[in-house]
Amino acid sequence: MWIDELKYNHDGLIPAIAQQFDSKEVLMMAWMNKASIEETLQTGRVCYWSRSRQAFWRKGESSGQIQMLKEFRVDCDNDAVLLLVDQTGPACHTGRRSCFYQLAEDSQLTIDSQPLIDPEELYGGKQ
Repeated sequence: MWIDELKYNHDGLIPAIAQQFDSKEVLMMAWMNKASIEETLQTGRVCYWSRSRQAFWRKGESSGQIQMLKEFRVDCDNDAVLLLVDQTGPACHTGRRSCFYQLAEDSQLTIDSQPLIDPEELYGGKQ
């Protein structure tokens, strides 16, 4: 099966970019393993692998801000995946819509978006 042909790193992980399916906004990058890919394809709800917790991370478990899979794509080298998703609310743990809110300008990073929701409200202090 094609899932076995993906090029996982030495930890059995592959980078996954989540993009809002209709607006094409890039939301976040996370990691997936074979089992999380299989679960995502089976359930339609995006499941990642948390490197820090060494556990499955079903987007929205704590916050309610879920991602539903619309389309699953594999890049030309089979070493990265693109998930077109329908994101409920913010995708970023900071409460922002996208994790890519820091704009590199000259010698500094500029924050170009504000949180939609306070992270304390999203996670109740469980970040």
